Amino acid sequence: MLQVMRFAVEEINNSTTLLPDVSLGYEIFDHCSDTKNFPSVLSFISKNGSIKPKVKLNNYEPEVIALTGPYGSTTTITIAPLITMDLIPLVNYGASSYSLSNKLMYPSFVRTVPSNKDLIHMIIQIIQWFGWNWVAFLGDQDDYSEDGLRLFNTFISNSGICLAYQEALSQKTNYSLTFEMIDMLNVNVIVVFAEQQYASNIIKAAIANDVRDKVWIASETWSMNQQLPREPGIEKIGTVIGITERFLSLPGFNEFIYKERRSVDDAGHNHGMGEVKSQTCNQDCDCCTLLTAEEIITENPTFTFGIYSAIYTIAHALHKVLQCDVNVCDKNTTAKPYMLLEQIKKLDFPLNGRQVKYDANGDPTISFAIILWHTETDPPHFDKVGMFDTYPEVTFTINNTLLPWHNNVPFSNCSAECKEGFAREHDRFHTCCFLCKKCPRNSYVDYTRDPYTCFPCAESEWSDEGSIACKNRSVAYLQLTEASSITVLFSATCLMTVLIAIFVLFACNYNTPVVRSAGGSMCFLMLACLIMSTLSVFFFFGEPTFEHCILRNVIFAYFFSVFLSCMAVRSFQIVCIFKMAAKFPSMHSLWVKHNGQWLFVGFFSIINIVSCMLYMTVSPPKPFRDSVTFKDQLILSCEIGNTVTISMVMFIAWFLGFLCLVFSYMGRDLPKNYNEAKSITFSLILYYLSWIVYFTTYLMLKSKYIQLVNAMTELSSIYGILFSYFIPKSYIIIFQPHKNTPAYFQTSIQSYTQTISRT
Repeated sequence: MLQVMRFAVEEINNSTTLLPDVSLGYEIFDHCSDTKNFPSVLSFISKNGSIKPKVKLNNYEPEVIALTGPYGSTTTITIAPLITMDLIPLVNYGASSYSLSNKLMYPSFVRTVPSNKDLIHMIIQIIQWFGWNWVAFLGDQDDYSEDGLRLFNTFISNSGICLAYQEALSQKTNYSLTFEMIDMLNVNVIVVFAEQQYASNIIKAAIANDVRDKVWIASETWSMNQQLPREPGIEKIGTVIGITERFLSLPGFNEFIYKERRSVDDAGHNHGMGEVKSQTCNQDCDCCTLLTAEEIITENPTFTFGIYSAIYTIAHALHKVLQCDVNVCDKNTTAKPYMLLEQIKKLDFPLNGRQVKYDANGDPTISFAIILWHTETDPPHFDKVGMFDTYPEVTFTINNTLLPWHNNVPFSNCSAECKEGFAREHDRFHTCCFLCKKCPRNSYVDYTRDPYTCFPCAESEWSDEGSIACKNRSVAYLQLTEASSITVLFSATCLMTVLIAIFVLFACNYNTPVVRSAGGSMCFLMLACLIMSTLSVFFFFGEPTFEHCILRNVIFAYFFSVFLSCMAVRSFQIVCIFKMAAKFPSMHSLWVKHNGQWLFVGFFSIINIVSCMLYMTVSPPKPFRDSVTFKDQLILSCEIGNTVTISMVMFIAWFLGFLCLVFSYMGRDLPKNYNEAKSITFSLILYYLSWIVYFTTYLMLKSKYIQLVNAMTELSSIYGILFSYFIPKSYIIIFQPHKNTPAYFQTSIQSYTQTISRT
C-alpha cells in the first residue's frame, strides 16, 4: 500500500501534462493505533506548529492541502472531524462505513472505495441470485462491522432474506458455541463482514471446529487475503465467495518495485542496514526492507486502485486549482484546502480504464468483482466469477458454470419452497419460516403477488385444489335455441291456442246447456286465467332478468289460484243445487241472492293478490348466479325468494285445490251431465303430483334444467285441467250436439231425482 502511493506520486511528478513544473510533496505516517494518530493529525492541520481557532477559511493555510487514508472505518471516524472541520479534503482509500457519507458531519470526506451500503447491496444480490434466505452474519466489535450489520438488517427487511444468526465477535468469543448455534439453525450461508484480523480468526476457528460445507461470503477487507487460502484444512469448510473492487494492473508498477528493491539492497550492502533509515527517510518502513519485490507485487491488491486513484484525485483537483494547461501551471495561485475540495466534487476523469467521479456524498462509481477461492490447488488462486458495475450503466452477473456446485446449489433456506398450488403459512418469528397449505377449490396462489394468500377466484372463474390460476366458467342457462326449450315453448303455444279456441267455442255456444253447466260466464274467467297462466312459461327461457324472475312464477301463481277458486266455487255450487237447496233452503237463497260464487272468487282473488304483492316486495326473487353446484359452470337462474311469502302464495293455491277435491267428492253421485268429480279429481291429483315431483327434483337436481322442469310442471297442471274438464265439453259441443240440449239435461235430472226418492 505504501509502495502504491509512492509509485502514484512519482508518476504524477514525472508527468509533463498533469502538473507540469509542479511537484507533489508528501509525508507518510503509520497509524499503529487510534490514539497515536492525533499527533500527526494535529501536525497536519497546524501552521508553523500552532493551531489557531476560528480562522477564516480563505486565509487558512495548514501544513497540508489534502490527506489520503487512513485505512479502516474506526480509525477514520476518530480523526475525520478534526480534518473536515477545516474543509481539508480527506480522500480515503480504506474506510467504507456508511456514516462517513453524511456530509453534515464529514463535509470534506471523499473516498475512492465503495461504502458499506454498496457492499451490503452487493452481498444481498449474491444471496438473492442463488435463492438463499437463511443466513448468518458474523463481524467484530468495530464501526466497520456494526455499520455493515445495521445496513444488512435494514436492506433485507423487504428482500425475502432472514438473518438467522448474528454475532459481533471479539478475542474472547467462544467460536465453538457460535458454530454450534449456526449448525443447530441449519444455516449454510455465512457472511463474514469483518476486518482482516478478525476474519482470519473466524476462518481458522471454523477449520479447528471442523465446520464443513458452508458458503462463506467475504467482504472486501479479506476477500483477497493471500495467507488464509493456504491454511491447512481450509478446503473442507466449504466455498468462499469474495467481493472486491475490480483490481486493475498498474502499468510500470512492477518495474518501479524492482528498481526500488535494488536501491534498497544496494544501500543495505554499501552502508549496512543501520543506515537504511536515513537514506529512505520516511518513504519506507523498517520491516519492509525484508520483503522481496515478488512478495510486494503479489500482495493483496484489494486497495491498490483505491490508493492510486486517491493520489490522482488530489493531483487532478490541484490541476484545476492551479489552472494548469499542458505546459505550465499558475504558480501565483495559492492552493488552499477548500479550493481543492470544491474541484474534487466536480472531477470526472478516466484512469487506467476506470472512470473516477464522485456523487453528492463523496462516494465513487462502483466496480465490484466477485471472486471464488480455489483452495484445493497448490498454490491457491482466485477466479473472477461475477461482476457488478454502476458505470456507464448498472450491470450485475454471475457465471454459475464457474462455481463448483452450479448444478446443485447449496440449500440455505429456513423452509423448503412450497409445491405448486400451495400457499405459505407463517411459522415462528421469521418470515422465511413457513408451513405449506394447499389452496382450496375455487382459489389460487400467486407467488409474485403474495405467496401467503390463497386468493379467491372471481365468480365467473373456477379452479381445482392446489391451483396457481383460475379458469373461466362456462355460463349455463336455458337458451331459446335449445331443443328442449323449443319443445316446451311449442307445447305452451299449442296450449294457448287450444284454450283460446275453446274460449271462442264457448262464446259462440254461450246459451247451450254444456257451457252453462261448465260455469256459464265464470268459465270464461277460468279460461282466461288458464291462458294467462300459460303465458308465464315464456319467461323461463333466455338469460334471467329481474322482471323474468318475478313474472315467471307470480303470473302462474295468481291466475291459477283464481282459476282454482272458480273451480272450487263451481263444484260447491253444483253440490249446493242438488243437495243443499232442499236441506238448507234459506242458505241457498242467500247464496243465489247475493251472488255467493262471485263473492267467493273475489275474496280469494284479493287475498291472493295481496300475498303476491308481498312476495314481489319482501325479498323478491332476483337473478342468481350459482357458482357452487358445478365447479366449471356458472348457472344463471332465479332465487326462490322469501320463503314465508312464497309459502303463503302456495298455501292459497293448494288450499283451493283441496276444497275442489272435497266438493268433487261430495258431488260424486250427481247426474252424469253435472258430475265432474272424476275429471276434477284427476286434474287436481295431477296438479299436486306435478308440483311434488318438481320440488323433489329441485332438491336433487341442481342444473339449468330445473327451470325447464318448473315450466313443464306449470304446463302439466294446465294440460290436466284442459283435458279433464274443457276438452270433454268441447267434444260434446262439436261432435255430440244431441247431448247439448235442454231435453237431454232434463232427462238426466229426472233420472237422478227418481233415484234419490227411491233411496
